[in-house]
Amino acid sequence: MENILRLNDVELLRKSFRLDIPQLDLNAGHIYLVEGPNGAGKSTLLQLLALLMTPTRGVVQFCGERVTQEAQRQRLRRHITLVEQNPYLFDKTVYQNLALGLRLRDVRGDLQRRRITQALGAVGLEGFESRRAKALSGGEARRVALARAVVLSPRLLLLDEPTAGLDRDVLPIFEKCLSNLPAHGTTVVIAGHDIDQSRRLGGTVLKLDRGKLLQSTSDSLPLRKESA
Repeated sequence: MENILRLNDVELLRKSFRLDIPQLDLNAGHIYLVEGPNGAGKSTLLQLLALLMTPTRGVVQFCGERVTQEAQRQRLRRHITLVEQNPYLFDKTVYQNLALGLRLRDVRGDLQRRRITQALGAVGLEGFESRRAKALSGGEARRVALARAVVLSPRLLLLDEPTAGLDRDVLPIFEKCLSNLPAHGTTVVIAGHDIDQSRRLGGTVLKLDRGKLLQSTSDSLPLRKESA
């Protein structure tokens, strides 16, 4: 199985907090659930995986390439998308929010429209293209943020508490979109507290406690998806 990202003997110091990752291998087309109490370092780990932070020591490899220079980070970050716990949407239409990243990748015209339509359909927001982002409910805004990430077809998608506060009737739509992504070549890493969500999505559980990765991907077992 193709390895997309590898951390080896990584330490990251952030004020009084220390993130310690002896080894972590993320395989392509797989779902990972990062679990741990508040303050365990889940958000910090996501920022490290997004190449937004430089470790104090250790080796970071993305798609087999050892990442050591800022120019590399900027280039490789085009293949990684991080959706924060409270994602920011521009005060524009939903379509314009999704189109921005595509334009930066020179995706325009009919292809751009098709990809935006597909991404909104995947999160259950068909017909929302002309809605103003600031007029959306909290749950709708979270789904638009996910669609904005999905439309870019990233190699690695990182999500920080993506379903927190979502209505129960929306949750199955959101999770179906997430579970479908690996089949399209996207590796998904989700940080959260919902153990039941881990069982529903399937994947590999990574446990963090006080900044220490207690269970690596090689030690954890894939979870079975519940039958419909």
